[in-house]
Amino acid sequence: MADLKTNFLGIESPNPFWLASAPPTDKEYNVRRAFEAGWGGVVWKTLGAEGPPVVNVNGPRYGAIWGADRRLLGLNNIELITDRPLEVNLEEITRVKKDYPDRAIIVSLMVPCEEEAWKAILPRVAETGADGIELNFGCPHGMAERGMGSAVGQVPEYIEMVTRWCKENYDKPVIVKLTPNITDVRYPARAAKAGGADAVSLINTINSIVSVDLDQMAPEPTIGDKGTHGGYCGPAVKPIAMNMVAEIARCPQTHGLPISAIGGITTWRDAAEFMALGAGNVQVCTAAMTYGFKIVEEMISGLSQWMDEKGYTSTEDFIGMAVPNVTDWQYLNLNSVSKAKIDQDACIKCGRCYAACEDTSHQAIAMSEDRTFTVKDEECVACNLCVNVCPVENCISMVELQPGELDERTGETVSAEYANWTTHPNNPSAQAAE
Repeated sequence: MADLKTNFLGIESPNPFWLASAPPTDKEYNVRRAFEAGWGGVVWKTLGAEGPPVVNVNGPRYGAIWGADRRLLGLNNIELITDRPLEVNLEEITRVKKDYPDRAIIVSLMVPCEEEAWKAILPRVAETGADGIELNFGCPHGMAERGMGSAVGQVPEYIEMVTRWCKENYDKPVIVKLTPNITDVRYPARAAKAGGADAVSLINTINSIVSVDLDQMAPEPTIGDKGTHGGYCGPAVKPIAMNMVAEIARCPQTHGLPISAIGGITTWRDAAEFMALGAGNVQVCTAAMTYGFKIVEEMISGLSQWMDEKGYTSTEDFIGMAVPNVTDWQYLNLNSVSKAKIDQDACIKCGRCYAACEDTSHQAIAMSEDRTFTVKDEECVACNLCVNVCPVENCISMVELQPGELDERTGETVSAEYANWTTHPNNPSAQAAE
């Protein structure tokens, strides 16, 4: 069987599945249950400095977005960092790390943007024996209004400054958790690297209001008669997270910077996709909150089976393999031609492909009197809309034309240059070779 052991920043864990800093990692009881279920590591829920206590709301803390089958697609979270005493958290971290030396424990931290505040908390964290720290520069609600969280993460100069403070006063790995609430995630990633960060983790939650109570006329979740913006997470944010991970992985200034990926990871496939885009491991939150800690068993078995089928013996074999194939639009192969094909045996004659194409696309699907749907090759531009709206998996597929085949839309044969894309002038690899 494939070996799922990972070495991230010198921190070894039995698999790449870590729990992200969030309610599931708020206390010793949860973390012990997580480790017994098989999780390879945890990032302990964010600790703050000693001082005025953090007070969370005693009311709804989560809003939700559901699919048609009420499958949870996204959570909106207005919970703050831990409201448990710092000393209690530190004592629990010490005990758990002692009892589970083979599991990764990272401590998430958020304190005021003052050097003395960081100098005060770092030695106390070091005494726990935890494997490293994660700087929470991402939380978009509550703490940001106090000048912490994403208020720091949106200013590259602050990221670099605080990261440097931590590297000077802490001798284990420092991971910088990045906010997605920014125009270009590459800038904070570069700042983290400039400050000496050992890795970055992303994404933290996205600023959001998921719904409005139309009776109370207030955002949900509603506390009393008011609501507020919160942090959005879950399967719905995965595409945003993958793009940001890929941007950092392929950016020349941050290429090679280790990445711990977060954002909508629910299955082994989600994890494999992030890792193919350059992540050394993954962090999970919403999936565990939806299905419980034992979901990691499916993640472990699924990833292991896939790796066996592919012949990968270690996660290192495929980490980053997709990065060279992430490019800018201008470098796409414009000589490639595809056409939609409908499997008539699988078609249930619902007509969704026809309606979508006829009304909103290229009028490339014909409907006969007996509701047989066929593709008009001369109109099809292979936009893939029909594939995406079809309720039957694999009923409609895109088939690439080979060089020399007739493209009925243009009346021309597919260019032989399609077969020679490795040397085509639009290919960035070919340009680099020149």
